[in-house]
Amino acid sequence: MKKFLSLTLCALLLHVCGFAGLAKESPLERAKKAQLASEVKAGIASLGAGKSSVVRVVLNDKTKYHGYITEISDEGFVIADARTGAKAPIAYPEVKGIRGNNLSTGAKVGIGVAVVAAVVIIAAIVASRDDDDERPNGPIICVTSPCP
Repeated sequence: MKKFLSLTLCALLLHVCGFAGLAKESPLERAKKAQLASEVKAGIASLGAGKSSVVRVVLNDKTKYHGYITEISDEGFVIADARTGAKAPIAYPEVKGIRGNNLSTGAKVGIGVAVVAAVVIIAAIVASRDDDDERPNGPIICVTSPCP
């Protein structure tokens, strides 16, 4: 009887210890992870797929990926390494942080306007220097009598 009771107690203890990892996560933490996953999904969707969609991803297990997005699905996305081309499928809930290196349309327009403004300013400076070259550089000397 003692053996049966001790084996039952051991089995029960192992069963409870097996679920200890699940008990660590509170409902608030699960809600935060779900919200982060939906934000990551929206961010990936806005970046799109292709070689111009360069991202840096950090997973919950501290694994880091740097490359471009090749595929996007409802469950996750696939990153291809920029150097090797190796592909890694990643699920949205696994992502701890993500950073895209892409510029938004507003940033591209702002950079374009700044470049055009710089060109106009440089052209105006060059044009004003051309007007200055027509004037003599030294003092004006008036000679009233001819030289002998």
